[in-house]
Amino acid sequence: MAISESASREPQTSQQTSQQWLENEPAVEVVGITKRYGQVAACDSVDLVLRRGQIHGVLGENGAGKSTLMKVLIGLVVPDAGQVIIDGRPSVITDPIDAAAKGIGMVHQHFSVVNALTVWENVALGDQDRLNPQAVRNEIGDLSRHYGLDIEPNAIVGTLTAGLRQRVEIIKCLRRSPRTVILDEPTSVLTPGESEALFEGLRRAVEDEGMAIALVSHKLDEILGATDLVTIMRRGQVVANLPTSQSDAPGLARAMVGRPVSLRSERMLADRPLADRPTQAERAGSKSGLPKPVQKTASLEIRSVYAQGDDGRSLLNGLSLAVNRGEIVGLAGVEGNGQRPLGDLLSSLLPVSQGEVRVDGHPIVCGKAGAMARARISVIPEDRHDSGCVLEMSVAENLFLADPTLVSRRGVVDRRKMMDRAQGLIDRFAISCEGPTAPMWSLSGGNQQRVILAREMAHAPRVLVAAQPTRGLDVGAIEYMSSQLRQAAEEGVAVLLISTELEEILDLASRLIVLSEGRIVGGMDRDQVDIEQLGLMMGGAGT
Repeated sequence: MAISESASREPQTSQQTSQQWLENEPAVEVVGITKRYGQVAACDSVDLVLRRGQIHGVLGENGAGKSTLMKVLIGLVVPDAGQVIIDGRPSVITDPIDAAAKGIGMVHQHFSVVNALTVWENVALGDQDRLNPQAVRNEIGDLSRHYGLDIEPNAIVGTLTAGLRQRVEIIKCLRRSPRTVILDEPTSVLTPGESEALFEGLRRAVEDEGMAIALVSHKLDEILGATDLVTIMRRGQVVANLPTSQSDAPGLARAMVGRPVSLRSERMLADRPLADRPTQAERAGSKSGLPKPVQKTASLEIRSVYAQGDDGRSLLNGLSLAVNRGEIVGLAGVEGNGQRPLGDLLSSLLPVSQGEVRVDGHPIVCGKAGAMARARISVIPEDRHDSGCVLEMSVAENLFLADPTLVSRRGVVDRRKMMDRAQGLIDRFAISCEGPTAPMWSLSGGNQQRVILAREMAHAPRVLVAAQPTRGLDVGAIEYMSSQLRQAAEEGVAVLLISTELEEILDLASRLIVLSEGRIVGGMDRDQVDIEQLGLMMGGAGT
């Protein structure tokens, strides 16, 4: 597929809905939207048309301007120039409440729920009418059935998995019956089955109710399977706009990044049986054609670990695993089966009631602040905003947040030393920012993840735990992160990859183990993977 830089701005989709919705009249139009932050143009004269009865995909690298554009539509960002037109009338959107009153709703990538409240209480937040708890619960039930988002209205949100919390966010938005819905990475924490059910429900809403949907996603297969049109942004500008039916994954990726990109998911999963997929040796491209042998020396050992939460719930249930030096081990499993507690354990955040953790044969005290880090275990957490960085701090401060002693003397930070070392890491890991003093919130998601990677690799770790390392990243950032994990293993680091993305594990890991209900239920080597058996193990059936 060739994507023309001068492709038509308003192509006609080949997937017209049954009711035609007045020939897909525009629901929302943005014309010439420009927003600058200093010398950086987050959006540069952007045009976009969202039409009734269509799902419109919006693609682009992290930092391409997608989120800024969507925030303009819901009143979180005031543009420097340009116009928003709703139902044919020029409009000024002052805030999200005003946007909702004008029929625009948004589901954000990062959660805005209150963990201490129940599902129904979160959904009802912001209601101005007299509160009727049972009516809210009934509405949640109706929406859950209609959109395939089953959830218990009385559950405490803080006890739910990330996937279930995402359902709460989606139901909050859809309950207000928006005519235009913006979905920012809505399936990043959903299972494939949940994602499929969601898009089936959204397609019904588009066709039956004339809803206009903007789907912001980094998943190319998701865009190709769910949308009618796709707009591609790069460096704040629209570079292509075309029907999805005329698109393919390599062409979309090339337009996003501006160069050919090695696509993990398409290479691993696109209509190819497992036996025909590239071997680890083929992917590595080694001169000998053989995988680099792994030294069978366990750097990380977790032995029969049991741990409980503050509420007494069992989090880890006799968990045992080992990762050898120079090996990438992929930990697969349905989300909510102990992945987060395992990351907390290896971050010194979770004490254990029984069992032990060893690094290079030496036992490490669990739950003692800094013990794991001192043993040179580095962790890329699954939620970079929750536990990976401090958005209000600078890039330099985030780079040395875990160990300020690297840039301090007698307890006082040497700012010149910090800035010099931070600039070195920025250059080494190709972090795109205005410099060490740039606030972390000003970076794209991919560059925030690079800061975290740089901080964790700066300690020359013996063990690297990468939890959902590519969640919410674009194809270029995924390619970079994958190469860094492979390089770490080649340099002798024991890498534990925790991911709910099976294709990511199949692409990177030489060995797979499966986590269910806080314990390991089986495993297999990469070249002997049996997808059916793997599915059974992920369901808790064991070996």
